[in-house]
Amino acid sequence: MQRPALLLALFALLLAVPTRGFAQVEPKPRTASMMRLDGDWRIDGDLPRKAFLISLQGVVNQGAPRLYFVYPPDWTYTFTEPVYEYYQTTHNIRFSTISSPRVALRQLRRHVEGYVVWDPNVRPSLIVAFTVAGLTDAVVVTEDQIPMVQAAGLEKVEDFRGQFTGQSDREIYEWAWEEYGNQTSKDVIVWMGGVSEDRMEPGVADFGIYQEAFFTDLSTNPADSLELSLADKILDTMNPGGLVMGWHSYAKDSEGQHVTLVSQHALRMEGLNTLPNTSFNTQIPTTPGYEFENNHNVPRDTTLVPENKIYIAPVQTDGLGIGAWLKEGRGTLPYAWEVTMNWQWLSPALLQYFYDQATPNDYFIGTLSGPGYMYPNAVPSDKLPSLVDEAEGLMETLDLRVFEIMDYSQGTRQWGNLDLTTEVVDTYYEEMPSAIGFINGYGPAATFDLRGDRPFMSYDYYLSEDRPREQIIADLRELARLNSERPYFLLLHVRQRSTVEQVKGILDALGPGFEVVPLDVFLTMAASAPTFDAPRHLPPGHEAPAGRRPTSSGLPDSSK
Repeated sequence: MQRPALLLALFALLLAVPTRGFAQVEPKPRTASMMRLDGDWRIDGDLPRKAFLISLQGVVNQGAPRLYFVYPPDWTYTFTEPVYEYYQTTHNIRFSTISSPRVALRQLRRHVEGYVVWDPNVRPSLIVAFTVAGLTDAVVVTEDQIPMVQAAGLEKVEDFRGQFTGQSDREIYEWAWEEYGNQTSKDVIVWMGGVSEDRMEPGVADFGIYQEAFFTDLSTNPADSLELSLADKILDTMNPGGLVMGWHSYAKDSEGQHVTLVSQHALRMEGLNTLPNTSFNTQIPTTPGYEFENNHNVPRDTTLVPENKIYIAPVQTDGLGIGAWLKEGRGTLPYAWEVTMNWQWLSPALLQYFYDQATPNDYFIGTLSGPGYMYPNAVPSDKLPSLVDEAEGLMETLDLRVFEIMDYSQGTRQWGNLDLTTEVVDTYYEEMPSAIGFINGYGPAATFDLRGDRPFMSYDYYLSEDRPREQIIADLRELARLNSERPYFLLLHVRQRSTVEQVKGILDALGPGFEVVPLDVFLTMAASAPTFDAPRHLPPGHEAPAGRRPTSSGLPDSSK
């Protein structure tokens, strides 16, 4: 069957509309169902129940947003409860509460065609079952749940009990790819990674089912050569600019290995495996006439002359929704927040929720390296300009003027090269003419540049939630001592699990001579008085240059 529109066609259409926002018509009152989920995701616990419900969500949301889940407070994405309330007050959605899977199936039965049986003794069988569910509008069940779906009149589509016993993951996914690969979307693929062994947290599965995506959790670790080869083969079939949803498996490979392979195919990563309710959120437009407006602190083409002091600009890691946004202190300190830009078309009203909540001290920036998460050093050089140009279009729609880049294709925040080549830096300057500046890294890096009044700066410090407060204060003071020329611009990356209140307490303790400023003010002043070394980038084929990098200067590595 064909979905109403492919994601990439929708994306192109949205970029073509002359006004900002997702929809320009008055949304009619809607009705939908809501169900609350708890925190048990064990295979021998409540995962079978939740897998059934999430597959049901992906199927029944075809054509209309019918089913929404409120996840538990400790879920990775913390916004499902407040967004549920926001949809009622702002988007005129009236929810009825569903109490059990049986009730959910009874109420939504007319949208479901069948069921797929997975084997709790072979974890990947559930991942394969998700693929089949999307292709056949089926729900996924274990043996114990068969009486429930048969009582509802559903017919069996596939039964994987015993089929994969004794097989390796590569063998299972190779069979699944040969059986179903040519039927699945080439715009979206789902990596059902994250936690492993006896647990799975498949929050994003509803959207993969909704898009008829292929599901897998293949390793991209070179040590797992057979799985890596199959992953490479599958990604090679995706359409240019396609989305890799979900996340890598924590048991198999690293984030850097996974996103490097995605980037080598000029695809874009949209995490995580826990991203909830996207089959619902993607169908809720912004309110009529809505425009995304950021809290800019400096008009364009303004010159700011800094004083002889240390300026700090804090930026929270890891995007919106999984960090400190709903926690203590937001609004009390100038703070930059990384926007998941593809939500503008994937989940427009969800992104409106964050913009509507922003205080004057909340400043949004574009991320991460492109129109989605990618590593620019790994993207083929002939593909990178068009991807950065797409990101520029999203920046304009979302009223963003600062763009963030990160590249783990040759290292991590603890080791290796985190810097960008001259050609990559050139591409961002050329393809993002509206950006007032760029920031780079996750942990400290050494890529710096200044072209006209547009600086390109790397992080000097990574503020880990695990490092004791007094040691962080000592680190920042030591950085100020080592970088004695004034003004000194200290770009600070704050791990998302640290609250703004905690960060404010640390920065307030630094004493006189330190000032926290908004990121756009920080970059504008840095352009006026560049005390950093520029240009500094990495020539192709070379190792990271020696130079100003805090963790190599004798300071403790704050990421440990």
